[in-house]
Amino acid sequence: MHLINADLHCHSQVSDGTLSPEALAERAFAQGVELWSLTDHDEVSGQQRAREAALALGMDYLTGTEISVSFIGETVHIVGLGFDAENEALRAGLAATRSGRRERARQMAAGLAQLGIAGAFEGALRYVANPDLISRTHFARFLVDSGVCPDTHSVFRRYLTPGNPGYVPHRWAGLGEAVRWIRDAGGVAVIAHPARYRFTPTEEYALITEFIAHGGVAIEVVTGSHSAAEQVRYTDTALEFDLLASRGSDFHSPGESRTELGTLPGLPGRLKPVWGALQQRIQHARRRPFEATPIAVHP
Repeated sequence: MHLINADLHCHSQVSDGTLSPEALAERAFAQGVELWSLTDHDEVSGQQRAREAALALGMDYLTGTEISVSFIGETVHIVGLGFDAENEALRAGLAATRSGRRERARQMAAGLAQLGIAGAFEGALRYVANPDLISRTHFARFLVDSGVCPDTHSVFRRYLTPGNPGYVPHRWAGLGEAVRWIRDAGGVAVIAHPARYRFTPTEEYALITEFIAHGGVAIEVVTGSHSAAEQVRYTDTALEFDLLASRGSDFHSPGESRTELGTLPGLPGRLKPVWGALQQRIQHARRRPFEATPIAVHP
């Protein structure tokens, strides 16, 4: 089970990626991915296209999304896997989470304008396939193509992270809300790229224990932004808290993302892969796109 090349975290142009769901499926397949999930931010409208493309290529598929959550002043991302993408409560929750992005984007543009970077809002919109999901990544692409910065990583460092002039916080979903939407839709909740959050050890412990209390059962151990040392650290975390382990590149765009689809190291053999708890969902996905079948998940 550990030898499966699973990539359960990536983004299409439905949110802040640059490729279509179909093109992402083809790229994943070309990289040897056997089990794939498209996890667009706060959105599930690309799920049917992604599933159909994956199955046509011979890959297994799990529905996915990445929900933005506010937790003690930090934005945390919770990945949902294997849920019913037609679940009304989940869709309503994601729609509520998406609301407010456009006003936030206008405030970001105003901050950049004070630095002499004009037209950032209109510029960022040129990179957005789904205007409801305008994000910092779209601003970063505009600033790179405008010659302000050499790459998107330097844009984030200089302008779009807390303490910098283009950063505007947003009130996202609550942790308990996000986990409940996923669970009630028959899926599994995963803490995404935990090393990215600027938490103290005490704050991280609070995040994990509250996540578990709400019914979350998994954590990304191997992901595109984790170093080898961080993979070891979160292997120990998964074992300490008896969490299932996930693996995903967090791929957004060719030439922009740090890690290519399907090229991450495998999960350490001591861990329980999250896809082991989702075998029923994987089997059903081969026959029906979003069938809501109850699944018992036990870490």
